[in-house]
Amino acid sequence: MRKASRLFEIIQILRLARKPMTAADLAETLEVTVRSIYRDIAALQAMRVPIEGERGIGYIMRPGFDLPPLMFSIEEMEAIVLSLALLDRTADEELKQAARRVNQKIAGAVPEPLRQALDRKALYAWGSIAQPAGFDLGIIRRAIRDERKLMLAYRDELGRASERTIRPIALIYYSQTANIVAWCELRQAIRNFRSDRVERCAVSDDFFNGEGDRLRELWTSGWREAPVTV
Repeated sequence: MRKASRLFEIIQILRLARKPMTAADLAETLEVTVRSIYRDIAALQAMRVPIEGERGIGYIMRPGFDLPPLMFSIEEMEAIVLSLALLDRTADEELKQAARRVNQKIAGAVPEPLRQALDRKALYAWGSIAQPAGFDLGIIRRAIRDERKLMLAYRDELGRASERTIRPIALIYYSQTANIVAWCELRQAIRNFRSDRVERCAVSDDFFNGEGDRLRELWTSGWREAPVTV
C-alpha cells in the first residue's frame, strides 16, 4: 500500500474506532510494520490531523475532525482525476466545465495528505481533442434525461441532407466526435448520428415518456450484431 493510501486508511480507522488503537493493531490491519505506523502517525500529526496518544498506549482521533460523507481512496481519486482529464478532450463544453469544477471540489474536500498526492499532477490524458460540434451537446444529454424528441438537420457520409425526428437514448464519445444513438422516426429503427454531421438541432415539444429504457434494451441487445451509423 502506498503511503498516501495508508495515511487515508489510518484516518478512517481512527475516526471509526471506539477505543484507542495501538500501532500494532494498525500495523496488523494495514499489513505494514509498526515502525511504518509510527512514521505515518508523526506525519499526520505534523499535518495538524488531531491524532492524540503515544507508543504503547494507543491513538485516538480528537472529536471535531471529520472527513466529507463521501470519501475516496487515493486510487479511486486518481481514477476520477484521469477520467476527468479524458473528458476534457471531448467536444462537450458543458461537461468539460463541469469536470473542472469536480476537480476543484475534490481538491478542496480531501485532507491535506491526499491533496498533496493530487497536487503532484502526475496523471495526464493524451491524444487528439475532438473538434467542437456545431451545437451544444448538452441539448442531447438533457433530451435523453427528459425523454424528449429532437429535430435534426443532418447530412450523411455522402453529403445527402435530410430532416430527422429522433428519440435520443444514448451519447457515445469518441476522440474525433460523438455519436447520438436514437430511434429514428423516419427509418423506424435505431440509428447512430455523428454529431459533426448535424447541421441543426432543435428540441421538439413532443416527449417519449417511458420509452427510453425499452429502446436502450433494444439497442444493447442488437449492438454487437448491427450498429448502424448514418
